[in-house]
Amino acid sequence: MSSTSKEHIPMRKMFASFLPYYKPYIGVMLLDLMCAALTTVCELVFPLIIKYITGTALSDASSLLLSDILRLGGVYLFLKLIDTAANYYMAYMGHTMGVMLETDMRRDLFTHLQKLSSSYFDKTKVGQIMSRLTSDLFDITEFIHHFPEELFIAAIKITGSFIILARINIPLTLIIFALLPLMMVSIKFFRKGMKEAFAERRRRVGELNADIEDTLLGIRVVKSFANEDIEQKKFAKSNGQIYDIKKESYKYMGRFQCSTRFFDGVMYVAVIIAGSIFLINGKIDSPELITFLLYIQTLIASVRTIVQFTEQFQNGITGIERFYEIMNVPVDIENAPDAIELTDVKGDIKFDNVTFSYNKEDGEVLSNINLEVKAGENIAIVGPSGGGKTTLCNLIPRFYEIQSGTITIDGKNIQKLTLESLRDNIGVVQQDVYMFCGSVYDNISYGRQDATMEEIVEAAKLAGAHDFIMELPEKYDTYIGERGIRLSGGQKQRLSIARLFLKNPPILILDEATSALDNESELVVQKSLEKLAKGRTTLTIAHRLTTIKNATRIIVLDDTGIIETGTHSELIAKGGEYAKLYSMYTSIE
Repeated sequence: MSSTSKEHIPMRKMFASFLPYYKPYIGVMLLDLMCAALTTVCELVFPLIIKYITGTALSDASSLLLSDILRLGGVYLFLKLIDTAANYYMAYMGHTMGVMLETDMRRDLFTHLQKLSSSYFDKTKVGQIMSRLTSDLFDITEFIHHFPEELFIAAIKITGSFIILARINIPLTLIIFALLPLMMVSIKFFRKGMKEAFAERRRRVGELNADIEDTLLGIRVVKSFANEDIEQKKFAKSNGQIYDIKKESYKYMGRFQCSTRFFDGVMYVAVIIAGSIFLINGKIDSPELITFLLYIQTLIASVRTIVQFTEQFQNGITGIERFYEIMNVPVDIENAPDAIELTDVKGDIKFDNVTFSYNKEDGEVLSNINLEVKAGENIAIVGPSGGGKTTLCNLIPRFYEIQSGTITIDGKNIQKLTLESLRDNIGVVQQDVYMFCGSVYDNISYGRQDATMEEIVEAAKLAGAHDFIMELPEKYDTYIGERGIRLSGGQKQRLSIARLFLKNPPILILDEATSALDNESELVVQKSLEKLAKGRTTLTIAHRLTTIKNATRIIVLDDTGIIETGTHSELIAKGGEYAKLYSMYTSIE
């Protein structure tokens, strides 16, 4: 399910929001439009040359000199040279301008995505986002270049044709142009169905991208369960839906084109019948009728260009709407206007009547939580699954925003701190370690981009990772594959710990960091975590309760809140919920 807004964006408002993207390239666009005007003028001149030649030939053929014909030919050839140069600029710089606009839009979209809270990504498929960052923006590129250009050319052709034809014969001109509104009504009628079909096609493509990504990222699970047939059926369903919606969109496109072709014929018939009547009655002569027919060809060519552009127009409009669906998602976690830097951190953390819910429908996950953690304390958080342990820790770096209460670090409200300084001082080790596609060096240095090689090696040694790294084919330059697939779970976890040693944060959150490891790997990683936690304020979300016996304090959390707190021995002696959990865990072990 996507969390992007489905609210309809009015066309006028959407274009008003989009116009600032043209501003840096206004010079390029104006020159492009000037070139478009030149090519259009060249096209409009040709029928006038034919009118002059045929008119002169019919009235007095002897007065039509070869020198006049050559001069007219030379003028037209010169105009074609201008037309060729203008077309080159339109094809080259016009498209380049589109790419520049696309680059700016992708930058803004990516920047905005990074500002959105974890709540947005909890509800939005990555494949849908990728579709909007790539294929949608490509179609927008074509649209934003061609739309002003084609609209400008059509306006010049229609206006220029009307002025020229009106000077020849106003009644016949009015008859022809009276048919254009009927054509516009037809365009508007079919455009609505096309727009809806193209929008649905975009959504379906995004869903297919999401399904493909999901299957390929989980390909080893698919193979381990021999579920290739199931995935093939899922893909076939999504692929079939795209076929159906594309077929539907082209049905509207076909109707649209048929209607315009019909009006093409109507306009020709109108000129031939009405023009012949005017010719018989002496209201118009043969060269003028030929001129009308040539300009009708120009008008029809303009309409056909618009028709051919309609699919691109619909793709572009749909792409822009989908672009703004994300851009209009509010940034719910951002720096306060008076935000200050968090510096000289000791590590005191305090929750004061904190209440949080992911959304109103699901109710509160945490309610009126009060917790104080002293600097340097090693706090363990335990409790049943779904009790809010991870959620509680995710609130400290403001991955989510609380509904009420306050969370402070060293007495400073985290909502009054800059996000960058807050998160710079907090390190998180998760159960599901994320490794970026790249080398060992790339992944460790992610903890601090300006770190030297010596510092990276030292961090790896502290994390117990240096020895296995040196056994890799290219040591620190070894490519580890997508999501670190070429490493074991324990190796990935040690690299993530090395990343944090390099970052050196005063506050540490360990979210079930060893629960997915085998016993041997857990022992190695646990030693690394103990080194990492030394001298830092540490919150450990524990799955294996035997690993937290030495914690300064243990917090027992369930869906009602904090129900117990104390040391391991105190809680065992109390015989409460923790004692039950510990007894159950050790009996399973």
